[in-house]
Amino acid sequence: MADREFRTVLEGGSYFEGPRWHDGAWWASDFYRHTVSRVEPGGGEAVVLEVENQPSGLGWLPDGSLLVVSMKDRRLLRLADGRVETHADLSDVCGGHLNDMVVDAAGRAFVGDFGFDLMGGGAPAPASVKRVDPDGTVTVAADDLRFPNGSVITPDGGTLIVGETWGNRLTAFDIAADGSLGNRRVWATFGPEPVGGSVGELVGQVVVAPDGCTADADGHVWVADGLNSRVVRVAEGGAIVDEIAAPDGMGVYACALGGDDGRDLLMCCAPDFYEHTRAPVREAVLVTTRVDVPHAGLP
Repeated sequence: MADREFRTVLEGGSYFEGPRWHDGAWWASDFYRHTVSRVEPGGGEAVVLEVENQPSGLGWLPDGSLLVVSMKDRRLLRLADGRVETHADLSDVCGGHLNDMVVDAAGRAFVGDFGFDLMGGGAPAPASVKRVDPDGTVTVAADDLRFPNGSVITPDGGTLIVGETWGNRLTAFDIAADGSLGNRRVWATFGPEPVGGSVGELVGQVVVAPDGCTADADGHVWVADGLNSRVVRVAEGGAIVDEIAAPDGMGVYACALGGDDGRDLLMCCAPDFYEHTRAPVREAVLVTTRVDVPHAGLP
């Protein structure tokens, strides 16, 4: 791991997630400030939306409307022309907080949930990936995933790659013309699937804990490793071809490629991910570093 030069884009967050490069700026959710913000590349934050029940994944419909995951009430919100509406209610198909999301070119949102009460110390349980069509229809597209988290769609729009935080793996699906998912396979594996009845039992078995991620033009995926204070660049199969440690020993929980040339890697950093420690303080930061291969695909 070579020494890296980092540039701080924004300080004073509680816990940043869902980073995106869109329309010449960075966008990010902040869980415990309950905000969705547009952040200029040189710094400067404009709060676009406040989400009482905790924002997470972000994406845009073809008409430019912003979709935002509202975690605790398990809804997908739509912001258009200054108005916020419920795009879809997913509470009937969630076992835990609604979480990260990727929106495809047709406006179909693929979104996962925790599967269990992570912050309350619940027993780990499988979860599903839901597809929300542009008209708000909700369909369970894939089930039995171990905490589906950050996701990317390949540049041809044909493959969805999902990180399974407690699964030691990235899992891929073919996306059919109607948005259904098929041909499930392990895209990258980092170790055996962890087993146990508590998060504490799982943690010691996790080699890479995939969180927010972003794809590049070489077909690799940069993955935030939520338990090991780093982002890793992963090749299909699971080889780690590059690794960047988070600055100041912090954790890193999501990443995104962007900037004018697609070669700025934004990292969402905080000391840890627990609500009771992050919510009262403002220690989270957004930092960037330069990489060689530019962004590709979605988000």
